[in-house]
Amino acid sequence: MSQGALITPEAPFLEPKAATRRFKVTWQVLLLALGALLLLLSFARAVTGAVDLTSAGAINASVALAIPIGLAGLGGLWAERAGVVNIGLEGMMILGTWCGAWGALQFGNPWAGVVAGAIGGALGGLLHAIATVTFGVDHIISGVAINILGLGVTQFLSKVTFAEMPGGGDSQSPPVPKPGVVSVPWIGDPLRTLEAKQWFLLSDVAGILRGLTTNVSLLTILAILLVPLTYYVLWRTAFGLRLRSCGESPVAAESLGVNVYTYKYIAVLVSGALAGLGGAFLAQVAASAYREGQTGGRGFIGLAAMIFGNWRPGGLAGGAVLFGYTDALQLRRGGESVHALLLVVAVLIVAVAVYQLVRQNRTRAALITGVAAVAVFVVFALTDTVPSEFTSVTPHITTLLVLSLAAQRLRPPAANGAPYRRGQGK
Repeated sequence: MSQGALITPEAPFLEPKAATRRFKVTWQVLLLALGALLLLLSFARAVTGAVDLTSAGAINASVALAIPIGLAGLGGLWAERAGVVNIGLEGMMILGTWCGAWGALQFGNPWAGVVAGAIGGALGGLLHAIATVTFGVDHIISGVAINILGLGVTQFLSKVTFAEMPGGGDSQSPPVPKPGVVSVPWIGDPLRTLEAKQWFLLSDVAGILRGLTTNVSLLTILAILLVPLTYYVLWRTAFGLRLRSCGESPVAAESLGVNVYTYKYIAVLVSGALAGLGGAFLAQVAASAYREGQTGGRGFIGLAAMIFGNWRPGGLAGGAVLFGYTDALQLRRGGESVHALLLVVAVLIVAVAVYQLVRQNRTRAALITGVAAVAVFVVFALTDTVPSEFTSVTPHITTLLVLSLAAQRLRPPAANGAPYRRGQGK
């Protein structure tokens, strides 16, 4: 394989005609989509009176809930771009929650906890790398083992450390110091006033801006910056090119002098550190202490966000925000807000049906999608609220729906999960 083939690994998997018809997401398209979504949310808020759809509190909570999901997804992205499936993200996050709380308490500094959380997750990544890269253990089996190990180890450590501290217990830590928060000066009060007027679109924009610019944790800012940094490192540097070549064709990468083992190890270690950072965020920002079961399956949802984003940082971030937003709505006036969200979902499904009919000429698929849109709208029209039993699982239902809709356009790394041994191409 030539070096040019490694620079654009997608090329061998696309027919020329299919490549010319492929829909490309540009900044213009993205901005138009965001504008249309904002108009839709404003319309739904005006029709239903569900102010939390665009309130500053809901947006602030959405960001806080999206960050650990996004960090876990970034961790999965690093590992799988190097060809290592990492379903052990949940266990690495669990290690990060405990280590993040322990480090902050031990040193009396929240940033020491952040570093400790990343190290705890990286240790889980190291175990996964040793098992899969060095010994060739099945990636799924190793990931499941990491999840079980992370839970068991933290339960034991909590009993021998936090239980002896004032305010702690067998399954939780004492309150931990938090990273500082920042706000954009001078705009909070004007935005609050404009949001309270409940004007169409203007008040919604004010609520979103206030949620994004007030009381934002410094750790949140750091986590957001990791998304463009990941894109730059993996897609704009020689190091990233070599790492991604290990996930596309490790035999070809080896033939060009790439030490595949080294790059896989680096990728899985970074993967674990990012997942651990997400765990530290849960213990220090999303909550005020470590608690057993704190991750709540966010490592798996982060994996779903990565798949939804088609193994790309931008799409992954969008998926994390979507899952975090639905989680925030079910926590704040869940029945009313999720009921209003049904109207938004119905309109979006109609848009998908129109796209399938007009752009893809898939009449049968468009008909099925249209029937689904009608069903969602009927549920919205015949009910006034959504039962609490349903709202509590809204993020998980969203995960399933998004993955089912995104499944047709996915293109994972070609050698993802495939066993590799040095010299196997000879």
